[in-house]
Amino acid sequence: MKSIAALQAAVTATPSEPEPSDAELDAIETESPLILAQVALLDAQIMTIDRTPTELDQQRIRRAHRRVLAARRDLANRAFAVTVSGGAA
Repeated sequence: MKSIAALQAAVTATPSEPEPSDAELDAIETESPLILAQVALLDAQIMTIDRTPTELDQQRIRRAHRRVLAARRDLANRAFAVTVSGGAA
């Protein structure tokens, strides 16, 4: 009878990916407003998949789309400001 203990160690070995670094967590936190806006847009779109959108649904989708665009703009402006101020010093 073969022992599977040696094989089990390979299966339950420690993961090769460590936890996120502080820089990665900061990047996620910086992008979280955009992520949340995209989720809200997706939710608004999902609600109208199986039916004809009402005027209220269309307003909700437009509002969510504007939030995504504003979050993208803010993120791009923040990245540009960091690049410009960081390069001038």
